[in-house]
Amino acid sequence: MMLQSTTARFWILLVALVISGAIINTWERAGEAKVARTSLKEFPAQMGSWEQLGRELRFDDETETILRADEYLARNFRSHGHVVSLYIGYYGTQRTGATYHSPLNCLPGSGWVMNEGGDLRVSRPDGSSFKANRYVIQKGNERALVIYWYQGRGRSVANEYWDKMYTVFDSVARRRSDGALVRVIAPIETSTAEAEKLAADLASATIKELPAYVPN
Repeated sequence: MMLQSTTARFWILLVALVISGAIINTWERAGEAKVARTSLKEFPAQMGSWEQLGRELRFDDETETILRADEYLARNFRSHGHVVSLYIGYYGTQRTGATYHSPLNCLPGSGWVMNEGGDLRVSRPDGSSFKANRYVIQKGNERALVIYWYQGRGRSVANEYWDKMYTVFDSVARRRSDGALVRVIAPIETSTAEAEKLAADLASATIKELPAYVPN
């Protein structure tokens, strides 16, 4: 009786492995699903009270090579005399190994010291909100408030590991691994609370526009 049970489990496992292999093989051959989107070059220069200040910012060749983003936006926006920077790095697929570079790695690599880690709620147009990562960063006498999150396939995720899990799931279920890292940096001029408010306000204006450029 035990031998029959062991044999049955063996065949069930074998069939499951064969089916799984066939699904994975089909998935790999199918490739990434094509999703219509608008280029970040068309991202609005004005969002509510926020207006683009200056030209598009571009990184040097070495930085772009490290980022490996399919497309990115780097701009300064101004509202009521305050200037806040916005970065969006978009990846059409993460199957090839190109993926987001966490600010936890790239900012210290640029000489910034990160302190006072936590999270900050960002409002959506429908009245709901999501959690973004929040840090105070410092380089010499310069201090700023940075918030960032991972945006992709309709999700706004703060936790990098949860975002990776969602990416794996969507790669199988939806044949999609596209997404973006969104980062906002507000200089701390008078207080951390004011910088938080400015960063959250620009982030809220940004999330309203994102679906056209980082599809749900």
